[in-house]
Amino acid sequence: MPFDTIIRGGTVATASDTFSCDVGIGGGKITALGNDLGGAANVVDASGKLVLPGGIDSHVHIAQPSGPGIVMADHFASATRSAAFGGNTLVLPFALQQKGERLRDVVRDYHAKADGRCYVDVSFHLIISDVTDALLGQELPALVEDGYTSFKVFMTYDGLALSDMELLKVMSVARETGALVMVHAENYDAIRFLTDRLEQAGKTAPRFHAASRPIPVEREATHRAISLAELIDVPIMIVHVSNREAMEEIRRAQQRGLKIFGETCPQYLVLTEKNLEGLNMEGAKYVCSPPPRDEASQQACWEGLQQNVFSLFSSDHCPFRYDSPEGKLIPKGRTSFRWVPNGIPGVETRLPILFSEGVGKGRISLNDFVALTSTNHARAYGLYPKKGTIAVGCDADIAIWDPSRQVTIMQAMMHGGADYTPYEGIACQVIGASRVPGMERRASSDNEDVFFPLTYSL
Repeated sequence: MPFDTIIRGGTVATASDTFSCDVGIGGGKITALGNDLGGAANVVDASGKLVLPGGIDSHVHIAQPSGPGIVMADHFASATRSAAFGGNTLVLPFALQQKGERLRDVVRDYHAKADGRCYVDVSFHLIISDVTDALLGQELPALVEDGYTSFKVFMTYDGLALSDMELLKVMSVARETGALVMVHAENYDAIRFLTDRLEQAGKTAPRFHAASRPIPVEREATHRAISLAELIDVPIMIVHVSNREAMEEIRRAQQRGLKIFGETCPQYLVLTEKNLEGLNMEGAKYVCSPPPRDEASQQACWEGLQQNVFSLFSSDHCPFRYDSPEGKLIPKGRTSFRWVPNGIPGVETRLPILFSEGVGKGRISLNDFVALTSTNHARAYGLYPKKGTIAVGCDADIAIWDPSRQVTIMQAMMHGGADYTPYEGIACQVIGASRVPGMERRASSDNEDVFFPLTYSL
C-alpha cells in the first residue's frame, strides 16, 4: 500500500496502550499501523521519540471582545500558530454572544475571523449571554443540529452572568438536544461585594484580585451549578477548577452517579497567588479567574487529575499584552484590579508543562497524559474517534515528542501575540517535537501566504 508519509520506529501511545510500530499516512488519514511499512514518498525517523495524538485544547479564547478599550493579543493566525508549536492539532475557541446579538450571526462572524487563517483544526463552542425565547426555542436547537453541541455559560462577569432561571433554561435545551453545558462557576454577587469592600479599604493592587475571588466563591457556585444540573438531569463540565473544595463538590456528584465533569489548567498546578504580588503592576500578568491559589490547592488539582475527577486538562488561553494600554496596563487597571483584563496566555505551554510536571515526575502515566490532553477532549465534544487517538481511519493529527530534550520556558520561545508568558523560567523536560510532513493547508499571517503541515510542533 503506498503512503504519503511513514513515521518509522517511534513509540506510539494512546489513552489506553503503548506500543512500537510504524504509522502510515495517506490523504491526511492514518491508513496503516505495523512494522516495516514501506512505499512512502516521505519517511520520518521517530526512533527514540514518542508518537502521540496531537493535543486538543478545548478551552481557548481567540479574538473575543473583552470590554471597552481592551484588545486580545491573538488573532486566529497567531493563536493557532502558537498552538501548533505547542504540539496541538486542534483547538476549540468560543463564539461569544453579546447582548442583543443573534447567535447564528455570531457563529458566522467567528468563522469569518478564522477561515483561511488557521494552522491547526478549529471547532467552536458557543457562549450564551442573552437568553431569549428565540434563542431557546429556535437558535440553539438549530445550531446543535448543525453540530455546535457545547455551550458555555457564566455565573459571573458583567454582561455575561446568567441568573439561576436562565441557567436552568439553557440546561433544559441542552438536555433536549444532547448538548454539553460548560460552566464558569464563581458567585457573581459575592465577587462584587468583596471587590467593593477591598476598594473602599484602598486595596486595589493586582494582588487583591485573589482576595476578591476566594475559594468559597468558587465552591458555592460549583455546588449550585451541580444542583441545577441535577434538577434538569443534564451533563455539565465545570471548567478551570482551582482548588480542593470545588473539586470535592464534583467528586461527590460523580459518586452519586451524576454526569458532572471537571477540567483544570496549568495555572492551578504551577502558579500560586504569590505570583500576583509583583511590583509595578507586574502582578497583572497573572490575573485570571479563578485566580491561582496556594500549594495545597495545587496538590488537590494533581489529585483530581490522578483520580479522574478531572477528565480534561486545558489551557484557558486568554491572552492580553502586558505592556499595552489595550491589555493588562489599561489605564483603568492602574486604579484597581477590578479593571485588569482577566486571562493569561497558555496554549503553547500546556502540553510541555503537564508532560514535564506530570509524566516526567511520575505523577501521571504517559497514557493518562494522552487522555487528559487529547482523547478525553475528543470524547467530551463529539470528535472521537476521528480525533484524539492513533488508529487506522483517524485523522493523521500527530505530534512527535522528544523526551530527551530539556528547556526552560522563555517568552523569546513563544509564537503567539502576547508579550510575556506567565510560565517564564519553568524548566520542562520536553517542550516539543519534530516536524511531521503531512496534509498541508494554506494560512495567512501578517499578509503573507504561508504553508504549514497539518501536524506540526516545535
